[in-house]
Order: sequence, then structure tokens, then C-alpha cells
Amino acid sequence: MSDPWRRRADPVDDQDRLWADLAARVAEQRRARGLSQSELADLCATTQSAIARLERGLRPPRLDTLLRLAHALDCELIVELRPRTIVDRS
Repeated sequence: MSDPWRRRADPVDDQDRLWADLAARVAEQRRARGLSQSELADLCATTQSAIARLERGLRPPRLDTLLRLAHALDCELIVELRPRTIVDRS
């Protein structure tokens, strides 16, 4: 029997956190490699403004963009599908 007071985490909040975390990691890796946003954009065949938007976490990047970023930053991109967990909000 399930507890009526338990519910799933808010998916919008989870997505916002996911994009913010991803944005921070991209910016961190870019800086660690001594690249400007413009230099990273050139490596990814995109624009500096697109990199800036991505690093602000304003909207989710496309998977092909993430793959290009991972390649340009010499990083491994891991996409994982996991069952959601139930969050107790009592």
C-alpha cells in the first residue's frame, strides 16, 4: 500500500537543477582548458552567444550539441536513464 503523502519530486525543479548543473560543468571544463566562449564555439561549430546561453542554463541543449561540446572539451558524455525515486515530503 502506498503512502498518500508521498509523491514524486517536481520534474520542472529537477530539470532546472539538471540544466544548471550541466551549464556549470561546461563552463568549468571550458575554463580549465583555458578556452574563451568564442574559442569553444569555434570548436563546436556554433556561436559564442549559443555557448553563453548554454552556460547560463536557460534552456536545455540538444543531444548533438552536447556531443560536440564533450568532444571539444575532451570529456565523456554519459546519458543515463534511471527510474525516478519517490520523495517523502512529510
